[in-house]
Amino acid sequence: MDFTLSPRIEDFRARIARFVQDEVLPVEENRASWDAHGNIRLDWLEPLRERARAAGLWCLQLEPETGGQGLGKVGMAACYEEMNRSLFGPAVFNSAAPDDGNMMVLEQAATPAQKARWLAPLVAGQVRSAFVMTEPHPGGGSDPSMIITTATRRGDHYVIRGRKWFITGATEARIFILIARTSGDVRQGLTAFLFDRDQPGWRIDRRIPIMGPEEHGGHCELVFDGLEIPAENVLIGEGEGLRLTQMRLGPARLTHCMRWLGLSRRCVEIARTYAAERFAFGERLAARESIRLMLGDLAMQIEIGRLLVMKAAWELDRGGYARKEVSMAKVHVANLLHKAADVAIQINGARGYSADTPLEWIYRYARQARLVDGADEVHRMVLERNLAREGREFWSWPVAAG
Repeated sequence: MDFTLSPRIEDFRARIARFVQDEVLPVEENRASWDAHGNIRLDWLEPLRERARAAGLWCLQLEPETGGQGLGKVGMAACYEEMNRSLFGPAVFNSAAPDDGNMMVLEQAATPAQKARWLAPLVAGQVRSAFVMTEPHPGGGSDPSMIITTATRRGDHYVIRGRKWFITGATEARIFILIARTSGDVRQGLTAFLFDRDQPGWRIDRRIPIMGPEEHGGHCELVFDGLEIPAENVLIGEGEGLRLTQMRLGPARLTHCMRWLGLSRRCVEIARTYAAERFAFGERLAARESIRLMLGDLAMQIEIGRLLVMKAAWELDRGGYARKEVSMAKVHVANLLHKAADVAIQINGARGYSADTPLEWIYRYARQARLVDGADEVHRMVLERNLAREGREFWSWPVAAG
C-alpha cells in the first residue's frame, strides 16, 4: 500500500503548518483575541481569513469550480490535521464545522441555482450556516428515522412545525439545512430543506449552556411554528432527506477526526515541552520511565488514528461509502483526543489544569467528541452489524483489477 502524499498535497500541508505557526498561534496565545465562549473573536478572525485566502489556503476541501483546491479526502486529512494544531485553525481556513460539512454536501447535492443562492456566500466566507436535524425526546438524534418535526405541503411551499436542539452555530448562521418529516415512509419519509435566517415562522428558543468551549453561534434550541419554505428550496427531492443526511454526516464525521488528530498532537507537544523543562526529585520529568511510557503510548495511538482516518479517506476518494472505516476512526480518535488531553494535563500537573495552557480547553472540548455525530455505542453497533453481515469478509482487503 502507498502511504506517500503527492507533491501538491505536501505543499499545501507544509504551507498550512507554516501559516498556523506564524500567523494563528500568536493570535491564540493572546487572550484578548478570545470571545466569551472560548473561541476566536470575529474581529480577530476576519484578518486571519483574509491572509489565508491571499495565501491560497482557502476552502481546500471544495472543487476548483466551486472555489476550492480539490484536494480530496486524503489531502484534507493531511491538511486538516495541521490546521487544528491551533484551537482557532479550522475557522481561519473556512474548514470548521458545521460550515465545512454543509458546503461539501451542497456542492454535491444542490442544483446550480441553489449553489448560487446558498453555497456561494458560504464559500466566500460572507455568512455562516447550521445543519438542523437533532431533536429533543421523543424525536430523532443519532437515529434520523425518529424525526418528528413535520413539513406539510401546501401548494408551492411547505409549512414546518416542530422543535430542534443542539443545533451548532445557530445564533451566527444565516443559511440553514433542515431535515423534517414529509411522510411516514421508513426510507423516504424525510426531506431536506434550505431556509434563511430572516424568514418568519421560527425562532431560537435558547442558547444551550454546555461544558464548552463552543463553536461560533453556540448550540441552540429552535422552535418552528409555521415557517414556510418554497418547494424550490428542497434539496435533491422530497423523500430524499435520509440520503442527504448520509451524504453529509459520513464525511463530516471523518473531518472531525482529521481535526482531532491535530489537537491530540498539540497535547503531546505541550506535554513533551513541559516534561523536558521541569525538574523534580533531581531529574527531568522527561527522563522518567513513567512519563516516557505515557508519551510513547500516545504517539502510537495517534499513529493508529491517522492510519484509520487515511484508510477511510482513501475509500471515500475511490468512490466507496467507508461506513465501517469512518465508524472505526470516529470511535478511536474521539477516545484518543480525550486521553491525549488527560495525559498531557497529568504531566503538566496544576499548570495543565489551569488556563495557562490550552489543555483544559481541549479536555472540555474532547468530552463531546464521543457524543457528536453518533455516540461511541452507536458506531460500535454499526461495526457489529457489518461483522454479522460480512463474517470473515469484514477483514478482507480490496483487490486491484488485474
